[in-house]
Amino acid sequence: MRISAKADYAVRAVAELAGGGHTPMPAEALARAAGVPHRFLEGILSDLRRDGIVMSRRGAGGGHVLARPPAEVTLADVIRAVDGPLVFVRDERPGEMAYQGAAAVLPQVWVALRANVRAVLEQVTLADLAAGHVPAVVQELTADEDAWRSP
Repeated sequence: MRISAKADYAVRAVAELAGGGHTPMPAEALARAAGVPHRFLEGILSDLRRDGIVMSRRGAGGGHVLARPPAEVTLADVIRAVDGPLVFVRDERPGEMAYQGAAAVLPQVWVALRANVRAVLEQVTLADLAAGHVPAVVQELTADEDAWRSP
């Protein structure tokens, strides 16, 4: 699985919003705090507004805030808002694929992959990031030294 730059930037931006409480943050300040390009962030914020993850407030003291409490927004929600479904194979949903011959069971592998990605991304909330910790499932997976090693 590959996390796109757009998804990475989106998660970093909403993590900053979660850590900032209810104070609106202008897009430029948010871009600086998250370390993401401002122009790119504008499009991301549009996607996040469309999916009800952030809201924007106009005027003096305006900016962006989370539309829901940080504990109710998962990383899966954010990634889906900017990139669509978490796991695709050749732009198809894994459960809708069919193969013949020796590869006939391959859709099961793709669905299992999606289930595992979801098992992590749907457990981690913006509140977790803002608090500087991750759920036990993530801690367990990263406790193994091999998890950190590049293949």
